[in-house]
Amino acid sequence: MKTGYRRACRVILSVLKRGCVCVCVKESWVIFQVSEMSIANLGEVFHSMSINIFLSHNLQLLQSSLSSRSAASVKKILCEAPMESVVQVSGTVISRPPGQENPKMPTGEIEIKVKTAKLLNSCKKLPFEIKDFMKKTEALRLQYRYLDLRSVQMQYNLRLRSQMVMKMREYLCNLHGFVDVETPTLFKRTPGGAKEFVIPSREPGKFYSLPQSPQQFKQLLMVGGLDRYFQVARCYRDEGSRPDRQPEFTQIDIEMSFVDQTGIQSLIEGLLQYSWPSDKDPVVVPFPSMPFAEALASYGTDKPDTRFGMKIVDISDMFRNTKVGFLQDALSKPQGTVKAICIHKGAKYLKRKDIESIRKFATDHFNEEVLPIFLKTNENWNSPVAKFIMEEQGLGLVELLETQEEDVVLLTAGEHKRACSLMGKLRLECADLLEARGVVLRDPALFSFLWVVDFPLFLPKEENPQELESAHHPFTAPHPSDIHLLYTEPHKVRSQHYDLVLNGNEIGGGSIRIHNSELQHYVLATVLKEDVKLLSHLLQALDYGAPPHGGIALGLDRLMCLVTGAPSIRDVIAFPKSFRGHDLMSNAPDSIPPEELKPYHIQVSWPTDAETEKSSSNHPCRSES
Repeated sequence: MKTGYRRACRVILSVLKRGCVCVCVKESWVIFQVSEMSIANLGEVFHSMSINIFLSHNLQLLQSSLSSRSAASVKKILCEAPMESVVQVSGTVISRPPGQENPKMPTGEIEIKVKTAKLLNSCKKLPFEIKDFMKKTEALRLQYRYLDLRSVQMQYNLRLRSQMVMKMREYLCNLHGFVDVETPTLFKRTPGGAKEFVIPSREPGKFYSLPQSPQQFKQLLMVGGLDRYFQVARCYRDEGSRPDRQPEFTQIDIEMSFVDQTGIQSLIEGLLQYSWPSDKDPVVVPFPSMPFAEALASYGTDKPDTRFGMKIVDISDMFRNTKVGFLQDALSKPQGTVKAICIHKGAKYLKRKDIESIRKFATDHFNEEVLPIFLKTNENWNSPVAKFIMEEQGLGLVELLETQEEDVVLLTAGEHKRACSLMGKLRLECADLLEARGVVLRDPALFSFLWVVDFPLFLPKEENPQELESAHHPFTAPHPSDIHLLYTEPHKVRSQHYDLVLNGNEIGGGSIRIHNSELQHYVLATVLKEDVKLLSHLLQALDYGAPPHGGIALGLDRLMCLVTGAPSIRDVIAFPKSFRGHDLMSNAPDSIPPEELKPYHIQVSWPTDAETEKSSSNHPCRSES
């Protein structure tokens, strides 16, 4: 028997020896039971006329055949069973007739000779065909999620997710001595950070909160001597309607004692390298690292996509003595700068309406002016100001930005951070436009990891810039070189925080923690002006010999979305919520009768029509899809 044939037989035997297995008849789920399965009878060859039916299990297709001598009742059951019906079948595994082998299938050298069949459960008419190429609205997919899960792509996504998590457990627990610890879901309100879901208790006026992360618990585990903690943690954040987020999500949560930033980064690089799918290009370590200030200055964001160039360039010095009014005005203000990006062959691929769209985006979202400058091709598209700049500094622009004939330069002026953020958005917008015209900038098969480090420890509050808030969370330790600034100029202090970025998406974040109770109290009470009573348990624990510690959390949903190439994180979660946070399958959240609320000492205060209208205007209604 050929080696490939034996291998294919083993695949089927490993699946079917157990007896009853879920498979698929004519794309329909069935229970398949195989008898007389031995290597000897696998060598049988069946030559008579047959009807071919495909069975599947775990994404593996297996052809079965009905001969002209098969019982009429068997043919009737299998040929008349509606799509997705459940059938029990018995038969013999045989080799396919010569010339009918399919090398593209793992089971392409064998088939099932069906003897008996029994209809276990008929399927009614489906709301949509379960085929990956059939277009379905996301709302319909979520409403019938149990059917959508049968698709090849969803099966692949969820099975790959399971495999990667299993490899991560193996790496952390078996190879590096981590302890898998479950932390509570019912907790108390935490100061700062994202909004939390509130859970009523039977004690009047007292509520639980669902944790937005196990942050405090994992630090307490370090105090408790479990110096290497790991958990596949469920987390909850009440962030409202955000297309790229879920109200409940999963993260790979890690904490270690006696570790520094380099130790955490090395562990995560090894973890991803070990658990990475074998069908993808291998992960190359170590990952490159970039300070936050450089990421903002060169890419306009703290999560840069480094798969393509088009970096932001500061050209302020070139225009110190310019006569262009809006440039003079910007440079005369504190932190005023002039920024530019060069769109390679932009004149060839971008249309006039694209340029107008870019300028409108800058005005609508940043209230800033963006000036497009065409070098040689389409020079007549240049505005009078752009023509003047070309006359004044054209040669300098060409040399500094290394431009070519068909390139387009986008120029803006303003406060450094704001100008960088605008150009960072335009950089991605231009990449989308160029790729829509067929230019390949971001290779989907390339996985570009990057550590972003040296974040600020505090940021000004939007509602009151004179006050500070944590850039990440209040337990992050200050950078050792900046500790003296904490008591005099806290806004200048860098943190020991680090983010892991993949293809322009943040997939993880962590930090070295404050392990000194007095320092933690100072940050909470004096700098952030938080109520320290809410964290008295943590402050007390730090007083009992807390070791230096640090950790990280990887967003499993986001990571799997990027690995599988899924368009949304909802495609890598078995039962996700819709854009508006609803479960369209069960209609959750749902109302509760008043009598069931009484034990919790709460009642619903229904909004007035005016309040409802105001809420709708602040949060415009969007479709669930």
